[in-house]
Amino acid sequence: MRKLCVLLFSFSCLLSIGQLERRDITVKKTMKLMGTRFEITVVAPNEEIGYLDIDEAVSEIERIEKIISSWDPNSETSKINQNAGIKPVKVSPELYGLIERSIKISEITDGAFDISYASMDNIWKFDGSMDSIPSEKAIQSSITKIGYQKILLNPDERSVFLKDPGMRISFGAIGKGYAADRAKELLSSKGVKGGIINASGDLTTWGTKVTGEKWLVGIANPLSKDKVFSWMPIIESSVATSGNYEKFIMFKGKKYSHIIDPRTGYPTTGINSVSIFAKQAELCDALATAVFIMGKDSGIHMINQIDGVEAVVVDSNNKIHKSSGIIFDTNP
Repeated sequence: MRKLCVLLFSFSCLLSIGQLERRDITVKKTMKLMGTRFEITVVAPNEEIGYLDIDEAVSEIERIEKIISSWDPNSETSKINQNAGIKPVKVSPELYGLIERSIKISEITDGAFDISYASMDNIWKFDGSMDSIPSEKAIQSSITKIGYQKILLNPDERSVFLKDPGMRISFGAIGKGYAADRAKELLSSKGVKGGIINASGDLTTWGTKVTGEKWLVGIANPLSKDKVFSWMPIIESSVATSGNYEKFIMFKGKKYSHIIDPRTGYPTTGINSVSIFAKQAELCDALATAVFIMGKDSGIHMINQIDGVEAVVVDSNNKIHKSSGIIFDTNP
């Protein structure tokens, strides 16, 4: 009997040691979703479980894309666009909520963010084919169908109606952030300890690294995209960046961004990049575009009025501006 007890004790000790030695690992996968580059990172007990978790996140993002895509003729969003000026379209609570929140952001930003920007005629080209700026008449004509006030919501019917024929809505400036939030919520609800959903620079995190350290995001040096001038800890939070490093045109020595002000029809000038920090990637995504359009002074003033939101703006002279709650750390 004594020998059996000793054997049992030894076996339980081995189990305890094995449990102590087991370590979570980081699993990462990069793929193209929603027409852009997604990188999903999870903390998992092993590689197999990690990839299963990532597959679930991918399925959630693909599900959202089928609802909000303006390119898929069968999506709810496309049905709204197809019935512009004709009749209201009843939609899912999910899409109705996203449109409702988008309109509220439009109100806060005085129309700098506007999902009806998709109604704009495509007169600006950023593929090198333009040899002159469009005429004032063409620019003014291009924005006649834009206006978040023309997106009519009926909460009783849960319907959406675009008032003018030819109007369109698109979630290009908020959809990736929303998808990242939903993928994070799904994995977190399933017990995934930590991770990052990075939608081409719009990212959200939860938990910590395997080591217990905070997730860090680097703010690129405006003089060199490959260098970081500051590291920001991201704790259960999100960040999104809008920039004109790659898509812009030059006319008479002036740089015009591919981000166009939906209120005027003109490309934005004066800013190279905007990074927004907040709890939800959806809000970060939308406000990064809005601040880019509003300009550094108006944009940062607005951000300073919103609890839990911060901004870093790099102007066209590569000077860095920040909201009141940002403290830079140059050590990773």
